[in-house]
Amino acid sequence: MPITWALPEIDKNGCTGCGRCVAACPPHVLSLEAERPNGWGKKSAVLDNADDCTGCAKCYAVCPFDAIKMVRVSD
Repeated sequence: MPITWALPEIDKNGCTGCGRCVAACPPHVLSLEAERPNGWGKKSAVLDNADDCTGCAKCYAVCPFDAIKMVRVSD
């Protein structure tokens, strides 16, 4: 039987780059990414390392803009 868990999926249009999800992430697998080089432009959160994500959904819980949803995945 496959193992199922959830990973955060970030809506880049809804994300404001506030960083709350990045700060709330215990395994530190989220980061902020800028549109242009050297940190310029609109920022949004990205999942850098899906393999180390625990699926705890703390990022989802702290997002005040509903820009994160948890999506079920299986191995």
